[in-house]
Amino acid sequence: MILPVMFGFFIMGFIDIIGITTSYVKNDFAGMSDTVANLISLSCYFWFLVLSIPTGILLNRIGRKKTVLISFIIHAIAMVIPFFYYDFLSVIICFGLVGIGNTMLQVALNPLVTNVVSKDKLAGTLTFGQFVKAISSLTGPILAAWLAGSMYGWRMLFPVYALLSLLGAVWLFVTRIPEEQRNAQDPITIQSTFALLKDRYMRAFFVGILVLVGVDVGMNITFPKFLMQDVGMELGKAGMGNSVYFFARTIGAFTGGLLMMRFRERHFYKYSVFIALTGLMLMMLSKNTSVVFIGVSVFGLGYANLFSILFSLALKYLPGKVNEVSALLIIGVSGGAILPPALGVATDLAGTQLAGIAGITIVWFYMIWLIKKVQTIRTAA
Repeated sequence: MILPVMFGFFIMGFIDIIGITTSYVKNDFAGMSDTVANLISLSCYFWFLVLSIPTGILLNRIGRKKTVLISFIIHAIAMVIPFFYYDFLSVIICFGLVGIGNTMLQVALNPLVTNVVSKDKLAGTLTFGQFVKAISSLTGPILAAWLAGSMYGWRMLFPVYALLSLLGAVWLFVTRIPEEQRNAQDPITIQSTFALLKDRYMRAFFVGILVLVGVDVGMNITFPKFLMQDVGMELGKAGMGNSVYFFARTIGAFTGGLLMMRFRERHFYKYSVFIALTGLMLMMLSKNTSVVFIGVSVFGLGYANLFSILFSLALKYLPGKVNEVSALLIIGVSGGAILPPALGVATDLAGTQLAGIAGITIVWFYMIWLIKKVQTIRTAA
């Protein structure tokens, strides 16, 4: 039963092709500004703001497996659109649907894991799921570069992902998974979810998730363009730069899961934040290709476990409101719709992608400010 569920984490990683897609789209449509190209992320991540709570309500009505199946089908439909008809509007529609499907998937898949593993194996299984997602994110740019030489070019990536999404849907559909016991008491509502923001720790962690996802998507979109414009690398090789970033995150997620069994989350958070800041500084201070790649690798290692740390601390802080906490933090994934358009405006005004890296660095200082909250939340709880 666990295999088709783990494959869901692989499909979840499809959303990260938004970075390399933005670079290819900007290259394919001459004269397109970064401000316009970065609207692709807005069309995708906006839905995390709108649909997280409705998806939580849907879980109570139709169950987790059916919700995940619907998300797979939406992914498959989205991926065929730019293959058969390719213009900027079709890409916007594609990633709008990807955002809808991925919102449903992220809200429903983690609870579905509890249907197929025991409680003592849950944490390890979820960590492995994030590792699978990181592998998916890593392979996307590599696959796009490899397919660039085919008849339809890099866009062949879309039907490949559509077929994988359909495969995941069929696999999960034919797999018998025990139905969860749905409890009608204390249903999740918009009011109960947003009421958590009255708590200063939850408010700080929610903004932290907004920043983390915004920075991740911003780096995913900006880094290939930074390699082309500021480092002088061609598009095919620059797209592979994101694979370096995701590879570092994959290694960081694996090693971080092991280290956090021995070290407290709050200490691990502090070191991770400063490691990531070191990587950003290396990228800003040098245009040497080797130094830039070392910088993005260091940043990826530092970034890798911060989302899961904030998520787990928030759940432990309010263990009686797990559904509301989860829905609120998934809404924070909409940060991917906020920061990238702002970075696009900054790079257009400055005429250099270095402005985008500088913008990410400035926003990152919120994560440093958050260290004090992370250090004291246990006492508050």
